[in-house]
Amino acid sequence: MLFKKQDSKFTARNAGGDLSDLVLFGRFMGEDRQEHPCRVKIGNIEKLHLTTEAEVAEGAHIIAYVDELGRLEGAVESVEQGGFTLKLKLSARMRERLEERLDWLRRKARGEDVEKRRYQRFKPRESKSAVVLEDGRSYACEVIDISISGASVRCPVLPALGTMVTLGKTRGRVVRHHDEGFAIEFTRLLPMDVLKQRIG
Repeated sequence: MLFKKQDSKFTARNAGGDLSDLVLFGRFMGEDRQEHPCRVKIGNIEKLHLTTEAEVAEGAHIIAYVDELGRLEGAVESVEQGGFTLKLKLSARMRERLEERLDWLRRKARGEDVEKRRYQRFKPRESKSAVVLEDGRSYACEVIDISISGASVRCPVLPALGTMVTLGKTRGRVVRHHDEGFAIEFTRLLPMDVLKQRIG
């Protein structure tokens, strides 16, 4: 069973934005250290249901990279035919960030304007930059837009969600894929004057 990115979909059952209709594309890594494609449905803030052909054992530790949600980890709570339920391990900060993302998805389901950014974004005067992966490989990229918390880049490669990268001189994590490349969330907020010096 192969899952493609375009398989991800989102339709709302009602005006309240029912997340039970949300199906996301993702990959997960089990104790065999191999990555497996999957579809992901949200149960609640602590549970996800992953559809996959890969075999996992109850209680196994799982790291999942899910479109729109990023890197999540937990333990297999139950195994069903064609998939399993993952009980997430969440710190207080991770729970807060996940709740923010789920709220964003609910508002998207209600048709609200979800493109308003928490931090103002701008198009850099010099958009050419480079993305460096953890193994040292470097790829030229174009910064589409940027803020003190993250950036969206146009790039020929598509690192897995959760991958740590360096954009210019700024470290961050890949949190979303889009048609032209991917979005990066910086590991810390940077003052705008520092950001302009580091990127480009």
